[in-house]
Amino acid sequence: MIKLKIKSGDAVRVIAGDHKGSEGTVLKVLRDKNKAIVEGVNMVSKHTKPSAQNPQGGIVKKEAPIHISNLALVDPKTKETTRVGVRTEGDKKVRFSKKSNQVL
Repeated sequence: MIKLKIKSGDAVRVIAGDHKGSEGTVLKVLRDKNKAIVEGVNMVSKHTKPSAQNPQGGIVKKEAPIHISNLALVDPKTKETTRVGVRTEGDKKVRFSKKSNQVL
């Protein structure tokens, strides 16, 4: 399994596909499938049966996973997309922005 450079809570922008240009925060990362669920991006309509949690049933809008390769991290300083690097500061590994060289 490869190491992913995007974690849950990161601000990302979609750089390819139908939802190109839209931004959101990562809610969940599915490491086994190399996909992530991003808030407000790749919304799909799911038809649900009535249940105890949802007695009405009906159509529910929810986020579908999007491939990690179609996402780019947004630098909090410059508000632009950036690549992610990893370096050691002291005895800790930290992620940093390649554009602004700032720790994420």
